[in-house]
Amino acid sequence: MSDFVGTGTLVRLALRRDRVLIPTWIAVFVVMAAGSAQATMDLYTDVASRVEAARTTNASPALVSLYGRIFDETSLGELSLFKLTAFGAALVGLLASILVVRHTRAEEESGRLELLSAGVLGRYAALTAALLVSTGTVVVLGLLTALALIGLGLPAAGSFAFGLIWITAGLSFAGVGALVAQLTEGARTANGFTAIVLGVSYVLRAIGDSSSDGKSEWVSWLSPIGWSQQIRAFAGDRYVVVLLPLAFLALLVTGALALIRRRDVGAGLVRPRPGPAVGAPSLRSPLALAWRLHRGSLYGWGFAFLLLGLLVGNIASNVDGFVTSDSAREMVQKLGGVQAITDAFLSTEMGMVGLLASAYGIQAALRLRSEETALRAEPLLATGVTRTRWLASHVLMALLGTGALIMIAGLGSGLSSGASLGNVGHQVPRMLAAAAVQLPAIWLVTALVVALFGLAPKLVTASWALYGLFLLIGQFGALFNLPQAVINLSPYGHTPRLPGGTFTLTPVLALTAIAAALLAAGLTTFRRRDIG
Repeated sequence: MSDFVGTGTLVRLALRRDRVLIPTWIAVFVVMAAGSAQATMDLYTDVASRVEAARTTNASPALVSLYGRIFDETSLGELSLFKLTAFGAALVGLLASILVVRHTRAEEESGRLELLSAGVLGRYAALTAALLVSTGTVVVLGLLTALALIGLGLPAAGSFAFGLIWITAGLSFAGVGALVAQLTEGARTANGFTAIVLGVSYVLRAIGDSSSDGKSEWVSWLSPIGWSQQIRAFAGDRYVVVLLPLAFLALLVTGALALIRRRDVGAGLVRPRPGPAVGAPSLRSPLALAWRLHRGSLYGWGFAFLLLGLLVGNIASNVDGFVTSDSAREMVQKLGGVQAITDAFLSTEMGMVGLLASAYGIQAALRLRSEETALRAEPLLATGVTRTRWLASHVLMALLGTGALIMIAGLGSGLSSGASLGNVGHQVPRMLAAAAVQLPAIWLVTALVVALFGLAPKLVTASWALYGLFLLIGQFGALFNLPQAVINLSPYGHTPRLPGGTFTLTPVLALTAIAAALLAAGLTTFRRRDIG
């Protein structure tokens, strides 16, 4: 029997399972790129304004570290999309790696792959199918993004080069996901290792890009994200760089295929450390166990949010120089919903941080489903632990975790922006308030996952698709002139624009009430349905 037999069947199965998730996220990325390009094209209509904005960007180490350097200061295309070059490539890489782990290690962990392997299924079929689905997703994503940019009037060569930036980043981290999936026995651990690799790659790129004397630029070439960035879309279109990520993918896939033959189905090359025979006294409650399960992920996210908040606050001091013309200032004020340019930037960026915090909330709430399908919830519920206490412990960790993350980011941005502007005592409370008003929308999205877990547990992963739709509507609904009734469907569109804007209590209370109702629905239905 061929080692690849059954690959086509697994590809069809994966596409059926992700028939909502994949198209939604492709749409999110395409609309995000098109919306960013359209907004910037309206802001900078002449070469002089583009050059001044690009030079201001390149002169800010914080901006360069976060987004990357603008190589051609006269290029409208590069200025329009520089925020999505490195950052967008990292997000596409994360999506690609998650898809590979989802259809390899997660399938082994759940036991489904072992059942399938009892039939006509080759040893390499699962990994090959996962790679085909993941790479196919990023290729379609990149091509549709390029076509959307061409439709907006940007040069075709640069548009396809930008699509290649996202495609090559996705291919690189699909390979990382394929290799890491052979090392561990848990999908969450595999995704965690992949996220670490991605974070290190982003930091290496940031170090190389922000080198003031040019002596450390070579560090960017140690990063797959740096390779993708060096394609330089709209600034030379260096297609030959594509060979590097392709070679990297081939090397990682070859290694992953070799490792498959050295392990059993369901096992990882790195054996998990056995725990103590007797649990610690601190694990005597469901809440203590939930904290133990969530704390590692929360620590990692918390550190990332602190760095993100510091970067955002540091960039805020340069925003006034970045926006050069009166018309541009007026546009930024309109998008931010406040009068001051700096406050408009901070409120917009804090909204983006809120979106990221929602991703953690979804991930934390989905732990309920993974605990159930892995058959760890049922033995626990067979003891004196009630369903209410078990579910409430994980929900509480998700809600408090998102609250901690957004407040950490608010504190970091308040400290750094206050230090740059010379008013730390005034800026920190303002940014903490701007962070706090994001919580009702974040909690509503988290509560939606809990409601799906209770009502339709098999559809709970569709919460990622709903999250993508909320992101599209909330961030780009006004830009694309969507009806207000559609824009109102996104909880993020009801969040008060702070700092600098007007605080209204009504939407905050409404979002909180809806979140509470969804949590109650999830709890009630979970108490009445069967486990697993």
